[in-house]
Amino acid sequence: MLDLDMIIEDMLVYKESLGYSRSSYSWVLNNYRDFVQQNYTVEEWLSEDAVLNWCRRRDTENPSGHQTRVSKFNGLLKYLAGRNVGCYQLPSNFMSKIVRYTPYIFTDNELLSIFQEFDRVKPNSQAPMRYRILSVVYRLIYFCGLRPNEGRELLRADVDLESGVLFIRKNKAHRERYVPMSADVKKMCVEYSQKLDEVYPHSEYFFPSPDGDPYSQQWLSENLREVWKTVSENNGSRARPYDLRHRYATTIMMKWLDEGVDIYAKLPYLREFMGHENFSDTMYYIHLLPENLVRSSAIDWDRFNNLIPEVPEDE
Repeated sequence: MLDLDMIIEDMLVYKESLGYSRSSYSWVLNNYRDFVQQNYTVEEWLSEDAVLNWCRRRDTENPSGHQTRVSKFNGLLKYLAGRNVGCYQLPSNFMSKIVRYTPYIFTDNELLSIFQEFDRVKPNSQAPMRYRILSVVYRLIYFCGLRPNEGRELLRADVDLESGVLFIRKNKAHRERYVPMSADVKKMCVEYSQKLDEVYPHSEYFFPSPDGDPYSQQWLSENLREVWKTVSENNGSRARPYDLRHRYATTIMMKWLDEGVDIYAKLPYLREFMGHENFSDTMYYIHLLPENLVRSSAIDWDRFNNLIPEVPEDE
């Protein structure tokens, strides 16, 4: 008799051993277990009918939520196939591509202007560290290729100013990782930390708001939006904190292409550095490179095209 509870537990243990968060998969797998136990016999629990019915988009689901749910569940099907457990496998083209937005790739001048504009923010007695945080947090997100929330939610204990390494904790499905800082970024953080000690010596967070909690995602987005209105070279374009991370990835790839290195051999390192769950999320950045580099003979499009999805907003 098929023991779905045991199978789910085995997969969760396996995912945890790879550094993934149990909670990011358990809610999907438990939901599927409840669905099939209520609607199918034991013999049908992993059948084509059961799988496709559960994977059908729900009335209350937006395309993004649907993609996330099915993607997590598909991990179970692949895990079972690897263990030679008979089950239906979703076809590779089951999920339609979702385009949430086109990342904006900042120019060098725009990046410099953004950082300089944040440096001009005046002190505020009600939020005494705000102007210093604005000057540092966006630079840290860009130069370390962080997700915006990874930057604004950094704990002080996770910023090793001696070795110059950031410890990025688990975030939903994302794995824990270490991110080294360059010498100048480390120096920036050391100087910032000294000022933080003067104002909030007992703060748990590296970028605390006046109430001690990290600033919100909305705060991070709104401040960049206001600065962008001032410095934008491309009127009408939309800039988001995540675009700093996108620009980081394309900058690294452009450097590799300029150096003539094997980009296929290098991509796994970029994947680990950025904490991507799927290799295809890393390869997507090939599509964001300038057109003259995209045409480079260093990129074998026949090798890439079937593997690169549309970019998720949070990758």
